[in-house]
Amino acid sequence: MKKIGVALLGLGVVGGGTYEILTTKREYIKENDGLDIEVKAVLERNLDRVRELGIDEALVAKDIDEIVSNPDIHVVAEFFGGVEPARSFLIKALENGKSIVTANKEMFSKSWKDLEEAGKKGNAGLYFEASCVGGVPIIRTLTDAMQGNKMTSLKGIVNGTTNYILSRMSDEGVDYNTCLKSAQDLGYAEANPTADVDGFDSMYKNSILSSLAYKKRVPLDKIYREGISSVDVRDLEIGKELGYTMKLLAISKDDGKMTEARVHPAFLPAEHPLSAVKGSFNAVFIHGDNVDDVMLYGRGAGSLPTGSAIVSDIVFAGKNTTHRRFAFEDVEVDDSSFATDFITEYYLRFAVSNQGEALSKITALIEDNGVSVERAMTKGDDVIVVTSKSNESKMQAIVRVIERLSAVDCLGALVRIER
Repeated sequence: MKKIGVALLGLGVVGGGTYEILTTKREYIKENDGLDIEVKAVLERNLDRVRELGIDEALVAKDIDEIVSNPDIHVVAEFFGGVEPARSFLIKALENGKSIVTANKEMFSKSWKDLEEAGKKGNAGLYFEASCVGGVPIIRTLTDAMQGNKMTSLKGIVNGTTNYILSRMSDEGVDYNTCLKSAQDLGYAEANPTADVDGFDSMYKNSILSSLAYKKRVPLDKIYREGISSVDVRDLEIGKELGYTMKLLAISKDDGKMTEARVHPAFLPAEHPLSAVKGSFNAVFIHGDNVDDVMLYGRGAGSLPTGSAIVSDIVFAGKNTTHRRFAFEDVEVDDSSFATDFITEYYLRFAVSNQGEALSKITALIEDNGVSVERAMTKGDDVIVVTSKSNESKMQAIVRVIERLSAVDCLGALVRIER
């Protein structure tokens, strides 16, 4: 039976979950996959955590060099988070012939090319299923189950923290700050929630998923990003009346010539499958030219769900004698193939001082600029307008003009609508 030695870099939530699965499922994996996977080393400074997990302290390595020089270690799994030292340690592992497994979406999205080069040098593999959507096998779906398709679009709820916050705001009518505090108390959000609520986490994942979907590198600087911290609960309530549900979406589209990628709160029709994804769950809705629509759904975070994806990659790496290379990482990014503008429908809410005058002037101004008003209404001191499709740049210009109307106090909300 083939023996696979594994090193774990870090024993945090996911690292601990991975160790638990590798330990409890060792015989199961032997029986079903023909691999004897054993943890041969851990890199962890907190010895209390080592003891808590029941790991023999003799397995604690003093540094990364001890791990990469160990001939009994074949796969290195990283759980540090952040870019450094994770990037440097994994490059060193790859150059020394150790395949890597990581859930580190920030490091991977920023360093993919460097990791790929190190993998080629050491004839080792890069495995990153757990970097996007936790335990949901979206990476393997895109790389190994869609070869008969040209992918044309991807929409995903890929961050459990923001989905929990928006779900609770919508279902209970609770304000953003209260829901954020609840997410932090439950462990869904960090003390500093910026990566989640400002859309960075979703942007990293969008870069990885879109690159795989369209077989081209989609860099972070080509992705429009907007978070949820300014979302007002009243817009979720009005949206619900209009038949919409709000989600923070990672969106990308490709027509064979141009690619667009963005992350922002969006309204979806209530009947869209993604609208039913509640709480901390994640889902990705993809469209291929032959398969049509496919949605993958499941837990996007947590020690065991994410650990499940890590272990899957360790098994996959252990079985492979040759490793997949992503050729698009060697190709220079063609700026002209990325859209600098995008087209969507819009929900607009304006705070006004004179409802009747404001409503007529706002709708007239929008339609005079070639955009149809699909719905217009007043609610309290607000005017709400839903438009047909428009370029983002055009809509932003229209909004700036509307804000100068004497009957309009300010823009209360601008929410894109996806279908």
